[in-house]
Amino acid sequence: MVKKNSKKSKNPPATITRNKRATFEFKIEEKVEAGLELQGWEVKSLRMGKVTLADCYVFIKNGEAFMHGCTVQPLNTATTHVVCDPVRTKKLLMKRSEIDKLEGLIERQGYTLVPLSLYWRKSAWVKVEIGLGKGKKDHDKRQDTKEREWKVEQSRVMKKSRLDG
Repeated sequence: MVKKNSKKSKNPPATITRNKRATFEFKIEEKVEAGLELQGWEVKSLRMGKVTLADCYVFIKNGEAFMHGCTVQPLNTATTHVVCDPVRTKKLLMKRSEIDKLEGLIERQGYTLVPLSLYWRKSAWVKVEIGLGKGKKDHDKRQDTKEREWKVEQSRVMKKSRLDG
């Protein structure tokens, strides 16, 4: 008999940043969590929120996953003896089985791995949420925009009808 963990997390993960373009550019079908291998100055910059995920992607090479294009701006006071590279390729910490599964989907079915958000787990570990998805065509993007605008219009009408009635 499997015992479920009845304790829920008291502190939800604190989000550092989100990649808002990812959901607009890609149809995300599955989400995966991975750890990040960071240097000391990068952790300090992340705590200050000096990171962007724009134009960032994940690739798999030699059975290891890497995140490329994530810009971490170094703080002026972070370090004096280490050369800080703001767009350094960062290694992702994942299980071998997860990497193999993702690699198979990327190679055979044409999926893309896109970082969706960075957040703190247990206030000490930085985790990245990776989305497995396919690129959207222009007509898909237009359709999503229309649906989003329609939902906003619906909420306005409903709010107005509640206030009037």
